[in-house]
Amino acid sequence: MTQGSKKRTAQKSAFAVHRDLFVAFFRSGIVSFGGGPSGIPLIEAEVVKRYQWMTLEEFGDLVALANALPGPINTKLAGYVGWKVKGFTGLFAALSAVILPTVVLMIALLGVLVRFNDQRWVRGMTQAVLPVVGVLMAQLTWKFMKNAKKGLGWTISLILVGISFVLMEVLHVHPAILIALTLLIVLIKPSKKAGDSK
Repeated sequence: MTQGSKKRTAQKSAFAVHRDLFVAFFRSGIVSFGGGPSGIPLIEAEVVKRYQWMTLEEFGDLVALANALPGPINTKLAGYVGWKVKGFTGLFAALSAVILPTVVLMIALLGVLVRFNDQRWVRGMTQAVLPVVGVLMAQLTWKFMKNAKKGLGWTISLILVGISFVLMEVLHVHPAILIALTLLIVLIKPSKKAGDSK
């Protein structure tokens, strides 16, 4: 969380902060068609851009860790951000915004969708959203790439992208394993440097 956002959050009433958490994750959750990764750019727009509760670097680290852990990523992101901003009550507000509206809508609309499942407009409605989700994911990928470039440079970043693509798409290595191995390498590397300098 940036200093400016910390100051603004501190100046707001507890109700206003909890309201912001609920609204932020309600907005990102209600239009996150298909769930999973499709909701990440929407959450980033709220958490990083609009409310500035986290920096892009912090959000990138959070996404990487959340992908390595079991469970739906949207609820993990909401839970952590809510807890970071306002403790356990913030966690509850953010999780409620992610879970309750979509569950209520699912119960209300499931009967309609099942009834008209064979209709072209139902299939078209879900398929038409996919290109938009693809663009959102591409935008977020580009932001993460620019961030990685600051520390690693373009060459190493692109090599890592290539290796990751081959491991996940060709060899079907689970993303959680890849993220865990990367974190392990990063943790081990500094200790080796320290040993070499002795």
